[in-house]
Amino acid sequence: MSSPVVIAATSRHSATLIFFHGLGDTGHGWASTLGSLRSSHVKVICPTADTRPVTLNGGFKMPSWFDLRTLDATGPEDEEGIQKAAEDVHSMILKEVESGIPTKRIMLGGFSQGGALALYSALTFPQPLAGVIALSTWLPLHQKFPAIAKGNKDTPVLQCHGDCDPIVPYKWGQATATALKQFMTNTEFKTYREVMHASCDEELKDVKKFIEKILTP
Repeated sequence: MSSPVVIAATSRHSATLIFFHGLGDTGHGWASTLGSLRSSHVKVICPTADTRPVTLNGGFKMPSWFDLRTLDATGPEDEEGIQKAAEDVHSMILKEVESGIPTKRIMLGGFSQGGALALYSALTFPQPLAGVIALSTWLPLHQKFPAIAKGNKDTPVLQCHGDCDPIVPYKWGQATATALKQFMTNTEFKTYREVMHASCDEELKDVKKFIEKILTP
C-alpha cells in the first residue's frame, strides 16, 4: 500500500477514521470530502490500494484492494486477496493504537469495494471498533458469515445505497443489510432515491451525523 493521504486532527487528536476508496480511485478521491465532514479532534486516513490486474476489467491494472472476478453474487471471490487486504487494515488499526488511540475510537469506512473491505475487516477484527460506514457496497465472502466473524457484532454500522446503482446493484445492498441484521445488533440501512453509483449531499449529511454521534470529542 502506498503512503496514505492523512488529514491531521486540528485540535487534540482523540479519534481516527480510516476510509477506503472504490475500485480505480486513490486516497485523494475522498480525502477532502471527509476532511470537511469530520470534527477537529478526528484524524482521517485515506490509503490508496496497490495497483493490480482486475479480472472483471479484462485484467487491466488499476488501484484495487483485491481482485474482482465477477458481478454475480454467487460467483467466485478472491478469498486470499480479501484476507490479505483485511490483514493490512488490521495493521493500520494497530498502528493507531500504538499512537495512543484505543480501538473503540477508531472508525472504518469505505465506498464500493472500499466499503466491502471496511465491513469485512471490522467483522474479522477481534477488538471493538467505534463504527463502520459502508457506502454503495456489499459484504465479501458473505456465505462464510457469521461463522468467521471474530468481533464487532455490536458495533454501529451505517450502510447507504442509491436505488439506481448500476455497478453495485441496490439489491446487493439490501441483501447485505438483511445478512448483517441476522447477526449484528446495531445496523442501519439508508436508501437514496434516484442516486447511481455515487454519493449525494443527503448521504454525506447522514455520514457527518454518524461520525459526530459516535466519535464525540
